[in-house]
Amino acid sequence: MRKLLVYMKDYKKESFLAPLFKLLEATFELIVPLVIAQIIDVGIQTGDTGFIISRCLLLVGFGVVGMISAITAQYFAAKAALGYGTALRGALFRHIDTLSYTELDGIGTPTLVTRITSDVNQLQNGVNMTLRLLLRCPFIVIGALILAFVISPTMGFWFVLVTLAISLVVWLIMRVTVPQYRAAQNTLDKVTLLTRENYVGARVVRAFARQDDEITDFTAVNDKLKTFQLTAGRISALMTPLTYLIVNLGVIAILMRGGLQVNSGALTQGEIIALINYMNQILINLLRIADLVVSVTRALASGMRV
Repeated sequence: MRKLLVYMKDYKKESFLAPLFKLLEATFELIVPLVIAQIIDVGIQTGDTGFIISRCLLLVGFGVVGMISAITAQYFAAKAALGYGTALRGALFRHIDTLSYTELDGIGTPTLVTRITSDVNQLQNGVNMTLRLLLRCPFIVIGALILAFVISPTMGFWFVLVTLAISLVVWLIMRVTVPQYRAAQNTLDKVTLLTRENYVGARVVRAFARQDDEITDFTAVNDKLKTFQLTAGRISALMTPLTYLIVNLGVIAILMRGGLQVNSGALTQGEIIALINYMNQILINLLRIADLVVSVTRALASGMRV
């Protein structure tokens, strides 16, 4: 894998700037719930229209700066990923040109085609997702937990429980689906092999009346690929409803416990809204981490094959 990272050397600046601008966007995202809490606790409570307007303009400013930061980060991440994919694909193509006919026959043309197309694309997508999410998502999750403890240590305890429960669900689903994705990638090689054999040896197949046998073989491999993909897809589909169920239970707990603290004066209504916003931020970014894990796992598997 270290050999593959050599092709990132021309994109060090982009690899640094993309996560940096993503962290800037994440910082504004963490500040927004605090501003909303101020609007509720100060502006709405006192009926201060000027304060509400000023804070709303501040939110608009955060949104504009955050959008510019996100677009900038996406640009640098895409530039680095596409440049890396282009350089790797070119190096792989030049290496394949140096192989002897014996080596080409031993490795197999379908395998080489899969390496230079699908596998390189997986590596390219993995680099893109890593630059965009590797630092941003953990930063928001940890930042939301810290701010929840700052607002209310008691509520922070519930945040930790919900975060651990969501992380457990994501980890269990990833543990089951990642091997399925790897098996699907390997089965794709066989599909490519059979497809090439059929269109290259079409005359031979017809001459020996092997059409039915070839259709049977292709159908069996294709069905195997479909099984792997469907299994992984169905298990992955459980992630969103399960995590949203946990978060909604966490929101109910916040409202129940927070309501008592609001009555006692320990918390304000705006702080309750801020806590709910932080809970949703944790959910969204943990799901993004799951997407990142899948992309990086596919990229690592493809990297080993390349």
